[in-house]
Amino acid sequence: MSFEKKYLDDRAKLNKIQETAKAYFLGNEGLHRLNCAQSVAETFREHLPLEEKTTILLSACGGGMAPKGYCGAFYAAKCLLDHHFPHRAQDGMRALYSVAGSLKCREIKVLKKLPCVGCVEKAAEVVGIK
Repeated sequence: MSFEKKYLDDRAKLNKIQETAKAYFLGNEGLHRLNCAQSVAETFREHLPLEEKTTILLSACGGGMAPKGYCGAFYAAKCLLDHHFPHRAQDGMRALYSVAGSLKCREIKVLKKLPCVGCVEKAAEVVGIK
């Protein structure tokens, strides 16, 4: 497979992941609307199983309520990366910080670099990158 073909296939997969997370967050495509953290986690539910206690924890992490004031979407990405891809966790969180200017919900909102739906999409992308 050529590099270009692989890149396009990977980009299409990442786009699908981002669109799925966005659909959960906005309640589009007949999906029940979820908070930002749940939206990221639910996007990967079939491929990356989560313990029930993590799922319950994430249900309370929307709207800046994640531990240490983290953005809920970023916190969900951190949970998924720490559990399933620990070798990528630090780089993933750096990438999220780079695009949003912070990992904390209130700071991200003040900076206005990325809206909530953008945080959901970016967090899903970071988890989905191989």
